[in-house]
Amino acid sequence: MINNAIARRYAKALVQLGSEKDLIDRFSQELKVVSGVFAGNAELRAAFGNPAFTADQKKQIMRDLIARMQCSELVANFLLLLVDKNRVVCLPEIVETYEKLADEQSGVIRPMITTAFALDDSQVNAIKGALEQKTGKKVVPQVKVDQSLIGGVVTQIGDIAYDSSVKTQLARIHDILQKG
Repeated sequence: MINNAIARRYAKALVQLGSEKDLIDRFSQELKVVSGVFAGNAELRAAFGNPAFTADQKKQIMRDLIARMQCSELVANFLLLLVDKNRVVCLPEIVETYEKLADEQSGVIRPMITTAFALDDSQVNAIKGALEQKTGKKVVPQVKVDQSLIGGVVTQIGDIAYDSSVKTQLARIHDILQKG
């Protein structure tokens, strides 16, 4: 819970800075790349959690990573600040929170669309258009297949689920029949 509060504080500051400089998307891309490098490299994560490494050594490791990733100056300074404050371990949570706050700032939603069968592009675009019209926001859908739905679509937007799957409809009919 503490890490969530810390992540939110850092992410919020970076979103505000990105918004002021019109660099929200660039920051997002750079943070995803750096976070991906950390996620894929256990030794790198261990180095930042290891007290045997001095603060200067950790800063140099981060500088090398920043140079390889060709991060912007603002993201580079942000990452070095995380090293200074010993918050690099919070990077995954910061990036996740940044994405959510950046989407809110930009008016973007990322619904999860689950169907029983794979959708073609025209079907995804039709659902996307309907959601954009309903929400008034830009929609960036994520689509997955779950054959247990039998048919229909389940759309999850944050905490709200729109379930028009055959599986759910059959379950409702079953409940009605059992209750009499």
